[in-house]
Amino acid sequence: MSTLQDALRQRFSGRRVTVVGLGREGTALVRFLAPLDALITVSDAQPADALSQQMGGIVGLPVRLALGGNDPADFLSADIVLLSPGVPLTLPAVVAARESGVELSSLTALFLEYCPVPLIGVTGSNGKTTTTSLIAAMLQAAGRWVWLGGNLGRPLIEQMERMLPGSWAVVELSSFQLELVQRSPHISVITNISPNHLDMHPTFEAYIAAKRNIFRFQTPFDVAVLNQDNSVTRDLMGQAPGRTLPFSRKVTLPGDGAFVRDDQAVMRYDGKERAIMPLGDLQIPGVHNVENLLAAAAAATAAGVPVEAQAAGARAFRGVEHRLERVREVAGVVYVNDSIATSPERALAGLRSYTRPLVLLAGGRDKHLSLEEWAAEAGARCRAVVLFGEAAAPFGRALAAAPGPRPEVRQAAGLAEAVALAQDIARSGDIVLLSPAGTSFDEFRDFEERGRRFKALVAALEERRAISA
Repeated sequence: MSTLQDALRQRFSGRRVTVVGLGREGTALVRFLAPLDALITVSDAQPADALSQQMGGIVGLPVRLALGGNDPADFLSADIVLLSPGVPLTLPAVVAARESGVELSSLTALFLEYCPVPLIGVTGSNGKTTTTSLIAAMLQAAGRWVWLGGNLGRPLIEQMERMLPGSWAVVELSSFQLELVQRSPHISVITNISPNHLDMHPTFEAYIAAKRNIFRFQTPFDVAVLNQDNSVTRDLMGQAPGRTLPFSRKVTLPGDGAFVRDDQAVMRYDGKERAIMPLGDLQIPGVHNVENLLAAAAAATAAGVPVEAQAAGARAFRGVEHRLERVREVAGVVYVNDSIATSPERALAGLRSYTRPLVLLAGGRDKHLSLEEWAAEAGARCRAVVLFGEAAAPFGRALAAAPGPRPEVRQAAGLAEAVALAQDIARSGDIVLLSPAGTSFDEFRDFEERGRRFKALVAALEERRAISA
């Protein structure tokens, strides 16, 4: 038995563990804990018939299921309660457990504590998926073996036994995943911070505090990569326990960091300056992706990756699924999947990435964030906007109240109807852009399911056109 396995068995064998939430992370936690002889209870507010797919992932494992509610007794009787992302710390059963001294933790906290290889963690309000993937591409171009996961939808806790010396883990971390951590990655990246998830975090300050945990527990030998152009992350620079490495798209940094000069991405580290690559070589559109490139380059530099490998990884990178993903062209109209844009600010980045006429698909579930800038930008850049889902009404009011040009606005009950309306509206040369600015939870499990559904609907448009031709 390995040293890691010994430590984990000593921690969990015979202990009563309540896993709260049977989503991706909850399922991974059950599979991780079962071989360690933990006494596992799964608590989920949803009933069994709504969790059939998830329950299929733990069939045959010694687990007690407590579904259809969160009974405080299952929390108070536990030695440790492991919360899934998004389970509110204000949940009465969680509050009761905390007040009684029950240990609260999470999959992310356990992974950060026990991960056996060097770890790079990325968080931020926008750009974290692309930045995480870019860092992995740069490390791979340098010949490193990389474990890529986290909030990307790939919990890595079950893979720790397979992580060999010399490999690296690169993980995307959400604010929810960072709430309960007591360790920080060796290299931490915050791409930017702006109001987000205020439907779940009680205040913007609480949201910032969760993000700050990504470097809060670092040592003086660790590195925090922070955005010089973002006012919140700029203010955090003096709080990092280790070395701070900034990046900036807008200014030439006076010291070490990643920045732009003469349309080139440049890296200065330990006083030595090297050009990484011309910005024109980047294959993913939008100025926001220049910022993602700089953040990734700073993190890769801290990990010892030479600029030649950084450039090779970035040049080969074609983007992330569901992030400004070109789906296909149908009758001269290009359909783009930006389902990951679950906030107005993320959707703004998508809107600003194109100069062709846009037919925007927006909606889902409202996060109760400011819509003024989004509505003004949509009016200026879109020929038409198709609104769908629960957020259709507030989004429509924001568009009606915005100054300047007003696009044609149509409403749909759901995504399928929205795609059909967009096809009717779009002309050859247009881009139909799914960039919702809202979450997917009114109709779908997550943004990935929404994006896959969008791609299937677009494929069906092409099939129907082929049949009728």
